[in-house]
Amino acid sequence: MASLMLASADLLLTSPSRVADKDLECVLSVICSLVTKAGSEDQVLQITDLICAKLTQQPGDKPALRLKVLFSLYNLLPSPYGKAFVYKKALELAMAGKAAEYIIPSFKNIDSFVSEWGIGNLEQRELYLAVTSILKGLKAMAKEYFNFLNKYLATFKGSDDESATIGDAKEEAVVAIVEFVKSSNLFQCDMLNMPAVSQLEKDEKYQLVYELLKIFLTKRLDSYLEFQSANSALLKDYGLVHEECVTKMRLMSLLDLSSRCSGEIPYSAITVELKINDDEVEQWIVKAIASKILDCKVDQLNQTVIVSQHTERIFGMAQWHGLCTKLGVWRGNIASAINTIQANKVTEEGTQGMQGLMIR
Repeated sequence: MASLMLASADLLLTSPSRVADKDLECVLSVICSLVTKAGSEDQVLQITDLICAKLTQQPGDKPALRLKVLFSLYNLLPSPYGKAFVYKKALELAMAGKAAEYIIPSFKNIDSFVSEWGIGNLEQRELYLAVTSILKGLKAMAKEYFNFLNKYLATFKGSDDESATIGDAKEEAVVAIVEFVKSSNLFQCDMLNMPAVSQLEKDEKYQLVYELLKIFLTKRLDSYLEFQSANSALLKDYGLVHEECVTKMRLMSLLDLSSRCSGEIPYSAITVELKINDDEVEQWIVKAIASKILDCKVDQLNQTVIVSQHTERIFGMAQWHGLCTKLGVWRGNIASAINTIQANKVTEEGTQGMQGLMIR
């Protein structure tokens, strides 16, 4: 029955007389509802496959309508496997039909989808790669594009089973590095030790790209300037603008100073590390605060910057240990404060009791 109904729907989809979208949507929704009448899971998946195959034909014709119907089908399906299958088809349709704007809003729910579907590492990898293909080139979605590249790269764990496939991720690893370096609002990432990224360190073609990432995450401006002097052509090849890299590297150097100067940074240290004049220090502090990577106060009298909080360029085991230590100190301080309050309360109650006896 599903095949016959789909054949009829196909005539409506391709009809020169052009059936109204609302009527066509109603017809397709009725066909989709057949999955709720199926007698078994196998029948459900068979009907789902037939519907998806029909809707993904001629993706350039009414792609918004086709996607809407696919999402209706998605919501009718009981099984996680069926939902994952339909969503994958929706991604393919959005890509082929140039209808990214209709599926991008769903990307914010990808993590919950993956959890609900219970898909394995390989399926997640394919999913994230499909999402990056849709987001690629959309300037307004640059941060999301970078995040999904990271998710894709993180699916490679460096196990022996992946030795034959991890090399396929080199191009995406390079793209992710370039996106990070190029971005004016990304100052932290954990890519350095990802197996899919760290493999570039020993790759003849891409080892300099990996070195660039290492500079931005672990070194200061002087290291970048030395790298740029020897590899200016490489930066241009990847579309990186030297002046923009210097701006970002100065902010990165300021973060490095913040992590090493015990909460107080002398103006003199900032001028040396950022290679700026004395009267430019506060300008760069304001830039760091505006970028939400530094929380601090400026002591103009003593020519120091008092840092209360800063972004860590890498948040690895060392940072987790540091956070654990701070939490331990805070916990101890709170316990001490509670004990002091309780001791004062006991003393106060005792004093009041003695006063009561003296009055009697």
